[in-house]
Amino acid sequence: MVVQADTDPKVTQELRQSARSKYAWTAVRSIPYAAWIATQHVLGLSEQSQHVDIWTRLFVGVGQSLMSGTGTSIAEIQAVTLRPRTVPANTWISMYTSPPPPETGAVDAVMGAINSMVRLEPDVARLTRTPDYVPVEAEWTAYRPGGGKAPLPDILEKEKYSEMMKDVTEPITILYLHGGGYTMLDPQSHRPFVKQLCKRTGGRAYSVRYRLSPQAVFPAALLDAFVSYLTLLYPPPDAYHAPVKPEHIVIAGESAGGNLTMSLLQLLLELRRNNVRVAWHGKEREIPVPAGAACNSPWLDLTHSLIPHGGDKPLKYDILSEPAPEIGWSKSEREDHLWPTNPPRLNFYADDHLVAHPLVSVIGTRPEDWAGSPPIYMCTGWEQLGTEARVFARRLATKTDVPVVFDDYEAMPHCFALIFPKTPAADHCWNGWSSFIKRCVNEPGQIESKATRVIPKTMVEEETDFETLMSLNDDECRTIFERQISPFKVASRL
Repeated sequence: MVVQADTDPKVTQELRQSARSKYAWTAVRSIPYAAWIATQHVLGLSEQSQHVDIWTRLFVGVGQSLMSGTGTSIAEIQAVTLRPRTVPANTWISMYTSPPPPETGAVDAVMGAINSMVRLEPDVARLTRTPDYVPVEAEWTAYRPGGGKAPLPDILEKEKYSEMMKDVTEPITILYLHGGGYTMLDPQSHRPFVKQLCKRTGGRAYSVRYRLSPQAVFPAALLDAFVSYLTLLYPPPDAYHAPVKPEHIVIAGESAGGNLTMSLLQLLLELRRNNVRVAWHGKEREIPVPAGAACNSPWLDLTHSLIPHGGDKPLKYDILSEPAPEIGWSKSEREDHLWPTNPPRLNFYADDHLVAHPLVSVIGTRPEDWAGSPPIYMCTGWEQLGTEARVFARRLATKTDVPVVFDDYEAMPHCFALIFPKTPAADHCWNGWSSFIKRCVNEPGQIESKATRVIPKTMVEEETDFETLMSLNDDECRTIFERQISPFKVASRL
């Protein structure tokens, strides 16, 4: 499956080199700023010095410059982030590609859910694009104790899978959906992080290479995620694995992968509400829900309607720049042969009439949409996406029967556990994330809703009331989303 900007190795290398040069020049220009940050921090003159260590402050400060001022194009970003990577120490990787089924059942199910959840005017509905099937690649991943830095054995992928399974100690299967704003990164870039979850849970992961934007438009990535879920439940004829019980599957992801995690879960709930069965490799299949969903810094509102109501903390503590709602994220991407698209659209990920759809901007779902959902975990920091995560967690915890575990980290940036993986705060986050996954499989009935504020500098935990997560109430937040001043009209719900 081709998801990269260019398949010509020479062009890809030129794009990669161009991006690296821009990042390097931006880093050099940031040296005076970094010196100023360090001085302010050491002298205790900055607000941030009261909450984070100097290395976190420097990384966030310089990172903000890199995220907002390089002027790289989408093709350059993809070239540099989709490069080949080595297998981390003590890690099993076994590649598998799920072939397109002969039936259109999965495509029909996804498109049916899109149309059954909102009321689109006929002239708008016809603009919705139906994705094609593609072979969906994924990496079976597990912790390899004692493997060290030794390369993986030079054997067939099926044989690697068999060897890998000897080191899997729990029945847990994590369906992992990586982040990257839907425009960059892949399973290879996330190997160290997926390994962490496998090591701490004792289970295995199935890390999916879904189609990226802007080349692929919604619902292509959602279809790939759904195909991967079906692949676990009902293995194609050439698959290595036995059917996985749904009560052993936990969907997980960070950032855009957190969005895709919740979108996939909502798709599964919608299909179940409508008693949809899916034709898949020769049989009509039931669509059960998984054991749980676990998200790190999830991106839940692609319209960014709530970011202006999150205060000034994200501007001080988050590595992400303030987004441009009309395109989906950064204002700084340079035009290239991938963006703008033809036909034109404003948003990287979805056509404009679907950006506010509940399978795109999950913040637009109603409490009743989550009836029958398994337990959900979310964590966030003082980040641009924190407001929507707090609103969503509070809605689920106070207006539904869904068990919700929510960890709110003081002064931490977006996806901090992946950015600073060896810090005490990251270790705390990895433990919370992985222990929730284990509980979903081993003791789901024991999970109760709980919101916790975590102070990374002291590692103090403070249990808090969900109602206190936001000053705006849920009705006010929903009104902001539905009446936002943006190009994206919120369609009526069915």
